[in-house]
Amino acid sequence: MASAMTDVLILLISLVLILFAAELFTNCIEWMGRKLGLGEGAVGSVLAAVGTALPETLIPIIAIIFATGEGAHEVGVGAILGAPFMLSTLAMFVTGVGVLAFRARRATGTTLAVDTGVLSHDLRYFFVGYGLAIGAAFLPSDLLIGRWIVAIILIGLYAWYVRGHLSGETAEGAADHSGDLAPLRMHRFDRNAHRLDPSDPRLRVIALQVLASVGLIIVGAVFFIDGVNSVAHALGVSEVLLALVIAPIATELPEKFNSIIWVRQNKDTLALGNITGAMVFQSAIPTVVGLVFAADTWVVGQGSYVAFGSAALALIATAVIFIPARRRGGLDGKHLLVGGVFYLGYLLFVIGLIAGVFGGTVSDGSASA
Repeated sequence: MASAMTDVLILLISLVLILFAAELFTNCIEWMGRKLGLGEGAVGSVLAAVGTALPETLIPIIAIIFATGEGAHEVGVGAILGAPFMLSTLAMFVTGVGVLAFRARRATGTTLAVDTGVLSHDLRYFFVGYGLAIGAAFLPSDLLIGRWIVAIILIGLYAWYVRGHLSGETAEGAADHSGDLAPLRMHRFDRNAHRLDPSDPRLRVIALQVLASVGLIIVGAVFFIDGVNSVAHALGVSEVLLALVIAPIATELPEKFNSIIWVRQNKDTLALGNITGAMVFQSAIPTVVGLVFAADTWVVGQGSYVAFGSAALALIATAVIFIPARRRGGLDGKHLLVGGVFYLGYLLFVIGLIAGVFGGTVSDGSASA
C-alpha cells in the first residue's frame, strides 16, 4: 500500500514538474523564434516539436540498441509505433478539449485560427514518411538493403522538411513574432541586458532557458515513466501494452500541454504545429532506428498485427480530421475530438485482447487490429 502511494505521489510530482517546464519552454521557444526571425510554423513544427520529442525518442533507442532483455525490440518498436498514433488521436483530442474549455477567452472561440499552409506542409510529409516506414514493414526481414534505402530516404525527407519550414518562413518571421510576447522568465539572470532593455533578452539567456526547460521535461518524463511502469506492473499489465499504449502517453502527452498553453493564448498555429511537427519527426527519425536496428521485428506478420494496426489508425485518424477541414476551409476545436474516438476504440480493443475477449492476446498475435 505504501509503495503504491509512493508511485502515485511520484506521478503527481513529475506531472507538476512537466507542466512547469512546458510553460517555461513555450515562453522561451517563442523568443528563440523571434531572435532567429522564424515564423510561427517553423517555431511550432520544428523547434517546439523536436525539443519536446526528445524524451519519447530515447525510449525506443535505449530499448532497441542498448537493452538486452527478452522482448526489448518488441517494446522499442511498440513505442515507435505508439507515438504517432497517440499524437494523431489522443493529443488531438486533448487539444480540442483545451480549445472548447478556453473558448470564452479566445478571440476566435472554438474556431482554430491556423496557418493552413503550415498544416498542409506537415501533413504531406507525415503521410509520405510514415507511409514509407510502414510500407518497409511488408518487406522480407532479411532484405536489409531495402530497409537501409527507406531509412536513408526518411532522413533526407525530414531534412528537406526542416529546410522547407526554415527557408519558407524566415523572410516573414519577424512580423509573425512582433506581437506581445510574455517577458522571458529567466531574463533577470542576464543582469547587464536586463538593465539595458528588459523587454529584449539576449540569445544566450534564451538558449539557457531552452536547455533548462527541455532538461526539466526530460527529468519529469523519466520519473513519470517510472511511476507509470510501477503502477502498470503492479496491475499485471503486459510489456506490449506498456509499449503500445502507456509508454507513448507517459512520454508524449505531458509535453503536449504546450499546445494547451498556446490555444489558451490564441496561438493556434503554434499549438497544432507542435503536434503535427512531432508527428513528422516521429514518422521519420525513430522509425529509422526500428528499420535499421530491429529489422527482424519491423515486420508485419504474426505477432505484430496489433502494433502495426495502430499505424494504420494513425493515418486514418489524421485523414478523418484534416481532409474534411481542408474542404470546409477551416478547423473547429470539436473536430479534433474525433481523435479521442479512435484512441478509445483501439484501447478497448487491446484491453479486450489481453483479457481474452477476442480469443487472442497482444503477445501471440492471434488476432489482428
